[in-house]
Amino acid sequence: MQKNMGSADKIIRYILAAVFFYLYFTGAVTGIIGIILLILGIAFVVTSLVGFCGLYKILGISTCPAPKQ
Repeated sequence: MQKNMGSADKIIRYILAAVFFYLYFTGAVTGIIGIILLILGIAFVVTSLVGFCGLYKILGISTCPAPKQ
């Protein structure tokens, strides 16, 4: 897997994951929506740690800076 996520993208995903976790674990969001937010938060953390997003690959997007030659 070639990395396709830049550092700004990773930071944004970590922040969103933290917000989603906070909303779920404080009980502010419950039910199906809460579970969806929890799953999205986990996906954001995992993709940020790995540096690869499958959806970006499908859409041909890369937020990684171009390698210096």
